[in-house]
Amino acid sequence: MNEPIIARSTLALALPKVAPAVATSTLLILGRIWNANGAEHSVGNATLMVVLATGAAVAGGFASAGRRGDSVIAGTAFTTSGGLALAGVAGYADGLSLPLLLWALATAVAYGLAARYWRTDRRESIAHHRAVSERREEHSHIERVEALRAGAQIEVAREGAAYATALAQALTARAALPGFDPVQLTRGGLPELPPSE
Repeated sequence: MNEPIIARSTLALALPKVAPAVATSTLLILGRIWNANGAEHSVGNATLMVVLATGAAVAGGFASAGRRGDSVIAGTAFTTSGGLALAGVAGYADGLSLPLLLWALATAVAYGLAARYWRTDRRESIAHHRAVSERREEHSHIERVEALRAGAQIEVAREGAAYATALAQALTARAALPGFDPVQLTRGGLPELPPSE
């Protein structure tokens, strides 16, 4: 009922959908720049990337091991390992065919993993929206009943005020009539009226 209206831009909606392609494309470009700067067929550079990729994969394995494994850290470590491997192959390879093949494979895997999280996020969003709608419907009945009750109380108070005003006007008009004697009324068994000034 009082929710803020949030208009998300087209860019904000499209950015998560293109992020995997941008990430893998950036790795491919960086690998090819590294290749142009002397990494092609360099055993030392290849060894460095193998060690870094293996270290990231081992860190991901340790992060996901056991009952208390952290999936976020493991996913980050495995993603880093794959990215380093892609950049290493793109930097070491002669031509562009193998890096492009690995880029396509990495992009497909990234979209496959992202789609899983997008579905989970969409399910949670729909479940939250349903829960909020049910709660709103549940409370709207209570709100309507309270609004009716408050309206009735206001109407009763308004009628009471109108009656009191009419009674005061009638008493004032009666007191102004010639021959009106409040003492006569009291002797007749009516309740005593307050003295008028």
